[in-house]
Amino acid sequence: MKNMMQLQFSALSQNESFARVTVASFVAQLDPTMDELTEIKTVVSEAVTNAIIHGYESDSNGIVYISVSLEDGYVELSIKDEGIGIPDVEEARQPLFTTKPELERSGMGFTIMENFMDDITVKSQPGKGTEIRLRKHLSTSKMLCN
Repeated sequence: MKNMMQLQFSALSQNESFARVTVASFVAQLDPTMDELTEIKTVVSEAVTNAIIHGYESDSNGIVYISVSLEDGYVELSIKDEGIGIPDVEEARQPLFTTKPELERSGMGFTIMENFMDDITVKSQPGKGTEIRLRKHLSTSKMLCN
């Protein structure tokens, strides 16, 4: 049985911790290890921060959308914005690449996501936004029951 959650909130930096904690609380029902939960929280932080800082470029009218599904010990996440999009996804996924060096951005967001998750897909269109889909199998997860 699939268990799902959807969330949307204003693209404001103060909402990043809200997103991280909310997703972690939902995923906790699978009884992940502390390391797995920390990795998921970190990935959510990276993706949400990217949407806010890069997707909307400080336009506080933007919305960040998150959906999470739990099934058969897998966590699937989607973090989406309707911002400016990424002109070259492959370039953006390179370690240390950043479009905001003046904000002291490390350019490691995608690298961190790739290291902590089993699978990552990035879809983006300039002017239409970006969606990051992430998937991770939890090693000690409880199977969902009816």
